[in-house]
Amino acid sequence: MDKRNWKVETMAVQGDYVAGNTESRVLPLYQSTTYKYDTCDELAKVFDLEQDTCMYTRLANPTSNAYEAKLNMMEGGVGAMATASGMAATAITIMNIAKKGDSILAAATIYGGSVTLFSTSFPDLGIDVIFFDPDAPAEEIIALAKPNTKAIFGETIGNPAINVLDFDKFKYISETLDIPFIVDNTFATPILCKPLELGAHIVVYSTSKYIDGHATALGGMIIDGGNFNWDNGKFPGLSEPDESYHGVTYTKAFGPAAFIVKARANLMRNFGMTPSPFNSYITNLGMETLHLRMERHCENAQKMAEYLKAHDMCAWISYPGLEGDKYYDVAKKFLPKGASGVMSFGVKGGRAASKKFIDSLQLVSLVTHVADVRSCVLQPASTTHRQLTDDELIACGVSPDMIRFSVGIENVEDIIADFEQAFDKCRNM
Repeated sequence: MDKRNWKVETMAVQGDYVAGNTESRVLPLYQSTTYKYDTCDELAKVFDLEQDTCMYTRLANPTSNAYEAKLNMMEGGVGAMATASGMAATAITIMNIAKKGDSILAAATIYGGSVTLFSTSFPDLGIDVIFFDPDAPAEEIIALAKPNTKAIFGETIGNPAINVLDFDKFKYISETLDIPFIVDNTFATPILCKPLELGAHIVVYSTSKYIDGHATALGGMIIDGGNFNWDNGKFPGLSEPDESYHGVTYTKAFGPAAFIVKARANLMRNFGMTPSPFNSYITNLGMETLHLRMERHCENAQKMAEYLKAHDMCAWISYPGLEGDKYYDVAKKFLPKGASGVMSFGVKGGRAASKKFIDSLQLVSLVTHVADVRSCVLQPASTTHRQLTDDELIACGVSPDMIRFSVGIENVEDIIADFEQAFDKCRNM
């Protein structure tokens, strides 16, 4: 039976791990840095990338390998690499194709931490980042590109603006400029959206969110679609010999998987942004219920969005699943199974009222996290996006009164009851 023909729900449960006779039915935790080899020649083949086995956990680990294979299977890629965090996944992805003197295009509405990485750290490395409004016409975005532009980057669902990516437009821009289309699919997961089927070439994740689902394990993931021509003359790091690795030419030696092999053999080897085997083990367990959790997250979020839209204390609400929302139509097209479990809204009375509302919640927690089984809130302007200027906040779609609300899988009536008592304390402010 070809596993590639399984439904995504079956992939989430079973993955690529197969237990042998008398072996552990559940993917084991290989909490080891080290692997034994019988001969020097055999280990040499691993170092020469001729044998795909583990030599050191900085580069590969049996538990992490199985976890990577599962998410890669669910996304439909040619290879995946787990990282220590979502930020590590994004950083490695960009550094794998861009170097000093290059530039990338990035949607201005991406996660605040990514904005800071792109606007400060990458320029320090000589990589220019050109931010743009993802809702702008394609030709306007194309006009921003330079001859040295190496990628276009966006999020399926923006954090925290909750804007939905127009995959058709981004695919067109990517094809016109002949550069890879990179998508952060953290909020959608492969249950709600498969970017590689919609024109993307590389998918990145903060697996610390819905993929893990329980706020227990930091992690990230890079999935290579194997569907971009790296031999187009723009990516010498992939199409010309890598002298730091025996002169290997990744496109010649590894074909469609050139990008992900280079990411591991070069970037992961040199920077060591490796997940712990335990975190891979925990995240893989979380993935087994991903499809069930996402169904409940979407169901609860839709009910909460409708409740907030009708509430007299809610100043505004942004959730793509609401009819009339700016992104309702594009969400119906690219997120037909649901608009995920995160929304943003404001409380009448402005920033002070929003802060009072958050401080009054009892069931729903104030945390620097999002997208796990427990409902939580955050005020981005004073926390995750605190480092941004007012102009940058506006560009990201962040208003001073914004509350980012991640809807958990509790009973929605209990969440509503908590919101009601918090709203009551904000009246007449």
